[in-house]
Amino acid sequence: MKSITITGSKRESVGKKATKALRNAGEVPCVLYGGDEPVHFNAPEIAFKDLVYTPDAHTATLELDGNTYMAILQDIQFHPVTDRILHIDFYQIFEGKEVAMTVPVHYEGNSRGVRNGGVLRKTYRTLRVKALPKDLPDYVTVNISDLKIGDKRSISEIEQGPWKYMHPEDTIVCQVRTSRNMVEDLEDEEEEGEEGETAAAEGETEEAKAEE
Repeated sequence: MKSITITGSKRESVGKKATKALRNAGEVPCVLYGGDEPVHFNAPEIAFKDLVYTPDAHTATLELDGNTYMAILQDIQFHPVTDRILHIDFYQIFEGKEVAMTVPVHYEGNSRGVRNGGVLRKTYRTLRVKALPKDLPDYVTVNISDLKIGDKRSISEIEQGPWKYMHPEDTIVCQVRTSRNMVEDLEDEEEEGEEGETAAAEGETEEAKAEE
């Protein structure tokens, strides 16, 4: 998993006035949990752009007053009107110690069931995984190319790696459901047609031999 470096400063004052002053100055107040004690710090709002506004998951390398911490984003608060970042909570991680993290699901392929009028229902757009920090995936890939109408894809059938899914193996990640525009599977019809033509041709050959 890629890591985004964020440079900030530790802060001693954590009151409402100090927090408001930071936000007015374009800074985001943050807290790092998971260590011996919480670390309060702030960093420019623009520093979080590549960590927050991305379709993939990343770890964070926090550089605070000469100290470096590895962390994952745990919680984030946005302004209800402007969508500006108001506050971020991080959780400290350590090499050699597994950590649980939510990663996005990337669906790839063109489902034959969808081509025939079915609807792809994405039950999960993110999944919870657990692994060593170096083994955490940026995202999980789910290939849906061979799904026909009525087919499902479970946890046990998707991309596997050096991580563990924090879901039962029979958890349904996605499925192709019927719809009003559904038609019979065209590819199956083509296969049946080819079989029918072959059988007819064999029948004609046997009849010809009988006439001889």
